[in-house]
Amino acid sequence: MNKHLDKFPIQSFQNSLIHWFKKEQRDLPWRKDPTPYEVWVSEIMLQQTKVETVIPYYKHFLSKFPTLDTLATAEEQEVLKAWEGLGYYSRARNLQNAVREVVEQYGGSVPDTKEELGNLKGVGPYTQGAILSIAFQKPEPAVDGNVMRVLSRTLLITDDIAKGKTRSLFESIVRELISKNDPSAFNQGLMELGALVCTPKSPSCLLCPVQEHCRAFKEGIQESLPVKSSKKVQAVVNYYVPIVKDDRGRVLIQQRPSTGLLANLWEFPMIPIDTIEKDNMSLWYEAEYGLIITNFQQIESIRHVFSHRIWDLQVGMCRLNGGALDHPSAMFIPLNELETYPFPVSHQKIKKLL
Repeated sequence: MNKHLDKFPIQSFQNSLIHWFKKEQRDLPWRKDPTPYEVWVSEIMLQQTKVETVIPYYKHFLSKFPTLDTLATAEEQEVLKAWEGLGYYSRARNLQNAVREVVEQYGGSVPDTKEELGNLKGVGPYTQGAILSIAFQKPEPAVDGNVMRVLSRTLLITDDIAKGKTRSLFESIVRELISKNDPSAFNQGLMELGALVCTPKSPSCLLCPVQEHCRAFKEGIQESLPVKSSKKVQAVVNYYVPIVKDDRGRVLIQQRPSTGLLANLWEFPMIPIDTIEKDNMSLWYEAEYGLIITNFQQIESIRHVFSHRIWDLQVGMCRLNGGALDHPSAMFIPLNELETYPFPVSHQKIKKLL
């Protein structure tokens, strides 16, 4: 037995947690007798995104792609459009690619083994555990930030949760803790407890169903756990974003590269400020796009925070004074067609300005 579980009342902890979850769980659309596909979609959407944000996206996505087959055969741009605004778009691309693998290799049935799920694009240990425990009632750990926080406090574990080996530690602990009779309710209960009660700041310990088992609460140090080393400082990248319209009122947009940040999404062309002086904007634009622009007038400043960098966008109107568009991924489109293209959140804000 793991040393952290020595003299820990596992059965009592399971019973208290599962009873609380079944009584107090939130009414969420992916909890109503979900298929493995629905669990999969919900868990991918919930990665790094709040539940309240995910709910409408989940409903819309499932209405457009109700089965694995419909998602597998959809155009990528259609999938990205349905994901528009959720961020971390590689999740959507990986999900579609993995679903195509399931359709081709497993006859359209989501596999129910850790090994087979682990071979699918974008399906890491957490997603594997969530699908296996929730959809297939298999006692597999599903360890996310909520789970590590709850167990750090309950078992008074001071290992740094930012380190990969600590996640492995918690996975091994959950393997011993998890209910074999109802692994779905157990795993979801841990997640729900972290979301509603055992929150990062000011946890509601007096309302906690497993308070009597919490070692950190007994020591009065629950708010100092979990231990997590600080992230690296995010780099700030500055851009000019001139809005360019032709004489027919069409606006210039371009598609981002097929790999890397925000791959295959559309945007209004951006000029990296650090590489040019403002007075040289026209020369840069002509060299890059074959268009001559003048009179840039800033109308808005937009900041967008990614997990690893920050974009500061200086958005402005300008005048198109000639030239011919010469860029393989850029094109002019009517304003009323902007809605048909998937844009990242930062450029959705620009779209609304127009």
